[in-house]
Amino acid sequence: MSVKSVVLICGGGNGAHCLAGLASLKSNIESRVLTLYSDEAERWTAKLESGLLITVRNDDGSESLIQTKPSMVTKDPKEAVSGAHYIFIVVPAFAHTSYLDAINPYMGKNTVIVGLPGQAGFEFECVDLLGDKAKHCTIVTFESLPWACRLIEFGKNVEILGIKDTLGASVLKGEQCFETRPILDLSQYIFGDKPKLRRVQNYIAITLMADSTVHPPIMYGKWSQWNGKPLSEKPLFYQGIDERQAELLSGVSDECLATAKAIKKKVPGLDMSDVIHVFDWYLKHYSSHITNKSNLMTVMRTNKAYDGLVHPMKAVEPGKYVPDFTYRYIREDVSMGIVPIKGIAELAGISTPYLDEVITWCQGKLNKEFLVGNKLTGKDLKDTRAPQKYGYNKLEDLFTGNYSI
Repeated sequence: MSVKSVVLICGGGNGAHCLAGLASLKSNIESRVLTLYSDEAERWTAKLESGLLITVRNDDGSESLIQTKPSMVTKDPKEAVSGAHYIFIVVPAFAHTSYLDAINPYMGKNTVIVGLPGQAGFEFECVDLLGDKAKHCTIVTFESLPWACRLIEFGKNVEILGIKDTLGASVLKGEQCFETRPILDLSQYIFGDKPKLRRVQNYIAITLMADSTVHPPIMYGKWSQWNGKPLSEKPLFYQGIDERQAELLSGVSDECLATAKAIKKKVPGLDMSDVIHVFDWYLKHYSSHITNKSNLMTVMRTNKAYDGLVHPMKAVEPGKYVPDFTYRYIREDVSMGIVPIKGIAELAGISTPYLDEVITWCQGKLNKEFLVGNKLTGKDLKDTRAPQKYGYNKLEDLFTGNYSI
């Protein structure tokens, strides 16, 4: 870390605030922020001199306060991207396209593009939108954010509720990229002692591990039998999970595991050992936060990192709430999460009744058609990141050309 690195953080949400602030603490990192949304850059810049406060909730119940500030916040891609070595895209998946389009003209060779998290199909989207530039890049996908966090005051205060124990990332090097920068070392340097980072052996494995597999099954399990009447309080999301939601989540995870095993069998030498059941994933990533490790339901109900996190709801009148089916848990985590996973499962020849059930209900709430019966042949497949959208119609297509491991 002797040479100063220019790190660009794209976004203005919870994760972007955390990363921009933590990177700014390092004397040999120049931390920049690019936010394209509305007037966010102007609002953050106006508060820049007074600094950014990061409040960290520690495992023992105490709090740590970190005062910091990035060197630049702008909405000008040219100003932000020029000279950047690492570009972290820390926005919802539906906004990836706008940021990739914005940074593309100003990127230099050997740039590292990081999806934090990348969500399923991030590599497909990068290669498709960046074109020849992708050959000179390294594309990194983290399986999720390192933290459970929330924004208290824009540009001023962000809170870290919990930090994962471990975090996986895949690294895909472009065929003409002449150097691989030490992305995992740099990321660990920025994040701190936790989480411990590990390299996932291939990008398909990290897609099947995507955090997006959690939200749609919980939403479906909670609201598919809802009577339509407003609730008097917002129900807990993770910590409110019941046996039916746990069954759905476990079933989807089983299908991801079956897909990984089928791919390993059909692609000799491919390591898919990083794909584990969601129950084991929680034990690995949140072990220190969980008080009851008996089963998937208890693991999620007693995860302190999820304290107070509720279902996305809309107020219809004072004190009365209905579910928000336009929130990213469905809008994003279906088309750019479980649908790409379904697409990979199709290529691997794996039946996915749980995924099919969840997607069918979710696409109805989105007024979209991705799945017809149990096949991804719907008219709105173009709005997803399924491999079939990009012309990958055989399993072998995922491991050739730009996607060679």
